[in-house]
Amino acid sequence: MEFYDNICSRTSSLFTKAYSTSFSLGIKAFEKRFQSPIYSIYGYVRLADEIVDTFHGHDKAILLREFREETEKAIQRGISTNPIIHAFQEVVNEYNVDKEFIDAFLDSMEMDLHNSYYEEKKYDEYIYGSAEVVGLMCLRVFCEKDEELFNSLREPARALGSAFQKVNFLRDIKSDIDERGRIYLPNVDTEHGIDDHSKKLLEDTIREEFVAALEGIKKLPPGVRLGVYSAYLYYIKLFEKICSNKVNALLKKRIRVPNPVKFMLLTKSIIEVKVLKTC
Repeated sequence: MEFYDNICSRTSSLFTKAYSTSFSLGIKAFEKRFQSPIYSIYGYVRLADEIVDTFHGHDKAILLREFREETEKAIQRGISTNPIIHAFQEVVNEYNVDKEFIDAFLDSMEMDLHNSYYEEKKYDEYIYGSAEVVGLMCLRVFCEKDEELFNSLREPARALGSAFQKVNFLRDIKSDIDERGRIYLPNVDTEHGIDDHSKKLLEDTIREEFVAALEGIKKLPPGVRLGVYSAYLYYIKLFEKICSNKVNALLKKRIRVPNPVKFMLLTKSIIEVKVLKTC
């Protein structure tokens, strides 16, 4: 089993790296014992997202339902023949990841099958399931069963997950509308679209969440603080670029942070994280 376990963990790692260089850079900054579990969480989340977003020509509802069923069986049995689900169940069982987090995440994936836009209440529910609980799953790993530490960092972790996701929404407006027929902004639909006022309201919320999240990052265990802070700086840079563009520009091109800038931000985070320890 140990050989199979290792192969499954490596599969999740390769899967995550193929889809996101930014997250992979952050994960590489973690102490080694944290890297594999976080890759396993992100590999699982990415696979579910792919079912919903790219498995065109197939019955996505059936595939997602089977994915959920296989996840539940794997967690109960402690094994799966799907390498990514197997790696994920290992993390769930080792770190006591809450079933409520997993259910909320899969519920949000199901929402994508039926919704093209979200009213405010549903939007908050979607943000919680698609982003905040992913941060909480990772926090379970970071805290290594220290319940007091987990509870103290729960709300900042939610704020960070929410801010990251909302930045993604602004970055991906063009592809979400063109390729998926969706728009991820509260009370905004694809027919009427987003304007600069709606964009600014969301940006104001994101700023507040970044401030709250930073307070939590300062209190993270040393073995993960650098990795999370580097991801934080990356998203701050991406957010700044988005804020400097009007909606019309976002509808024409996807805003990116060039790779040389990503490496510069990683260097910056190595220097600044030392200051965070004393704040």
